[in-house]
Amino acid sequence: MKVRLIAVTNPLVEIQHEKLSPEGLIAYCARVSSPHQENLDYEKLLAYCIKNRHWSIFEMVDMTVEIVTSRAISPQILRHRSFVFQEFSQRYAKVNNFETCSPRRQDSNNRQHSINDLDASTTRWFTDAQEEIRALSVEKYNEALEKGIARECARMLLPLNTQTKLYMKGSVRSWIHYIEVRTDAGTQKEHRDIAQEVRDIFITQFPVTASALGWSASAR
Repeated sequence: MKVRLIAVTNPLVEIQHEKLSPEGLIAYCARVSSPHQENLDYEKLLAYCIKNRHWSIFEMVDMTVEIVTSRAISPQILRHRSFVFQEFSQRYAKVNNFETCSPRRQDSNNRQHSINDLDASTTRWFTDAQEEIRALSVEKYNEALEKGIARECARMLLPLNTQTKLYMKGSVRSWIHYIEVRTDAGTQKEHRDIAQEVRDIFITQFPVTASALGWSASAR
């Protein structure tokens, strides 16, 4: 799993010979009806808008991140329809990388929860099973390509731990919702780890907004 920042809206507006920050642009747009639109003090304004759920102003700025994960997790990410995505295509490029998942025990009371308390022998078995399936899948995948079978067909032989890369672009409003939902304990751990990385990036890029939301960087 890997997450990195790709882009953030770059405001072109200057006030008092100072270029607006992305959060400054949010405030500038929020004050469209105010005679004080060029006020550079906006911490209280953004906090007020969050407290009173005036979310539309947070659609004025976008952020794009790059996410490297497995094909098991990417469909969960793609369900967030307020975002725009580009994903690595197995139709056009050959697959080379795979991820190894650390197994957890199924919670008998909650289908959306797993517990990290499996014994060492079970963990080793699951790791070995993944490697066995990966090796066979790669062998048959490469054989299919050598026989002239199209990549879009040969990919059917690949397991869900096949690695993929996607770009995810959305407004600050969409990122707030995504982070709140996907850092929740009900999210699968591998996806939750991604959301926590995204939250750390968000905190760096939008510190005033993050502070108003009560967010702090993840402990490492």
